Amino acid sequence: MENFVPYAGFILGFISGLVAAYILSRILFRESETNRKKIMDAMKDSFGSLSLEALSKSTEEFLKLAREKLGSEREIGVKELDSKKGLIDQQLQRMTVEMEKVSKIMEELEKDRIEKFGELSTQLKSTNEQTTALIKTTNTLNEALASTKIRGQWGQRMAEDVLRLAGFIENVNYLKQKSIKGVGTIPDFTFLLPRSLKVNMDVKFPLDNYIEFLKVDSKSEKERFLKNFLRDVKDKIKEVTTRDYINPEQNTLDYVLLFIPNEQVYAFIHEQDSSILDEGIKNRVIFCSPITLFAVLAVIREAVDNFALEQTSNEILSLFGAFKKQWHEFINKLEAVGRRIGDAQKEYDAVMTTRRRQLEKPLGRIEELRSQRELPIAPVDGEEPPLDKNSGG
Repeated sequence: MENFVPYAGFILGFISGLVAAYILSRILFRESETNRKKIMDAMKDSFGSLSLEALSKSTEEFLKLAREKLGSEREIGVKELDSKKGLIDQQLQRMTVEMEKVSKIMEELEKDRIEKFGELSTQLKSTNEQTTALIKTTNTLNEALASTKIRGQWGQRMAEDVLRLAGFIENVNYLKQKSIKGVGTIPDFTFLLPRSLKVNMDVKFPLDNYIEFLKVDSKSEKERFLKNFLRDVKDKIKEVTTRDYINPEQNTLDYVLLFIPNEQVYAFIHEQDSSILDEGIKNRVIFCSPITLFAVLAVIREAVDNFALEQTSNEILSLFGAFKKQWHEFINKLEAVGRRIGDAQKEYDAVMTTRRRQLEKPLGRIEELRSQRELPIAPVDGEEPPLDKNSGG
């Protein structure tokens, strides 16, 4: 409604002008051309002044209304701007806090990254040193194992470690490099079993062709070194079977152990040609790796313990028989002593009752006579005589 007020004045002025113009036009038709012209000029002036006045008034109203509207809109805009400014300040404050948190997190991450990088550098340095030492040790080991003698010593050392782990004691559970009487061959190890039985073991290390097999890349060369390696293993079987390690005169078992002190070599043999292991069993040769040797030793240890337990049990049973015999004799003697004690008890009871009463009767009569005659009690050797009641002392 406020926006319509200035336009209403303008419209009313415009309508008034039209009405006046219509009335004057009617009059003009009646007047002469000269008067009509004068009247037209007067009308123009009158209508122009009237329109100008109405337009001026409407313009003033419009400007006044525009200023009021603009002022209110400005106040509302200022209020909204202040409100939005407050929200923006709050958001900026929150963003500042979050940015500070992010900055702290970034600082911690950077600090942690520096620490981790330092630790990683230290670990890499340590790993590099260990790798260098390992390479050096590997080269030294390769050079050492290039000697057949050193390989044999190293294999014996591996076997001794397994024996120690299984709880075997030298000269108690096994003998090391003990010559077989009457034959002269010397097995690396001889295990002592119950009933004076024995089982021999040799340490073999077929390594040369195995290492060459790992080094080469050519398929033909690999096949050649593999064939040579398997041939070496079969030769080790023949070497063991021809040394009289199975000797009934020495109370050995019908089998001999062949120890290969490397799990990878043992697994490689089984993987490439498992028939070699079957061939070894046919020739009474049992292949052992460090792990399988430990299992075999566990069986031997269990057999020894069971045999010792059996012997101990038999001895205990024999002792129980002797104890039973002595126990019966003890019971018989004890019963005889009991009977004698019973007879003595009967005699004692008879003495303490009948005989005592019979003896105490004359003693009582004698004491009555002494009392009647007022005789003193005769002193016993070593005692002072009793005082006489009549003496006044």
